[in-house]
Amino acid sequence: MIGKWIGAALILFASWGLGCWLALRWKGRLRALEELRRMVYFLKGEITYGHAALDEAMLRVGKREGGALGQIFAQAAEEIAGRGGESLDEIWERAVERGKKELGVLEKEDWEQFKELGEHLGYLDVDMQERTILLYLEQLDLSIEYLRLHSRERRRLYMSLGAAGGVFLVLILL
Repeated sequence: MIGKWIGAALILFASWGLGCWLALRWKGRLRALEELRRMVYFLKGEITYGHAALDEAMLRVGKREGGALGQIFAQAAEEIAGRGGESLDEIWERAVERGKKELGVLEKEDWEQFKELGEHLGYLDVDMQERTILLYLEQLDLSIEYLRLHSRERRRLYMSLGAAGGVFLVLILL
């Protein structure tokens, strides 16, 4: 009899924990996208106002910000500087794939948009690079706005559904 109650308590705790984890993941995605937006703004400034080459600009941004996203920029910059016939597209995609493993809070569409940024940066002059970055920043702003707008309700929903799902499961099993 005590085993049933202990099992029920564990189910309730685990389901509520899952809801909390999903809520924290939502918040983490929002923070990561805000950090990414800040980094891309810095990249834009380095390219347009600092007149830095793309690899220099990426290296400065990567070192300035650090973290998993900073690593993506820094690794891509190092590979660009020492590339042996590879296109920026290939280098960027490889750096993003490595970064995906370290930073798991972003969704698939976030990574796809981030990959597309690198695909278009290497073949353009400074003016077109700025426009490409501005387009990416618009996409980021839309994603961030959506996450902010629905943040409170989604996080509450995840936690409530986690707890309610646990209660439902306990009632079925008892």
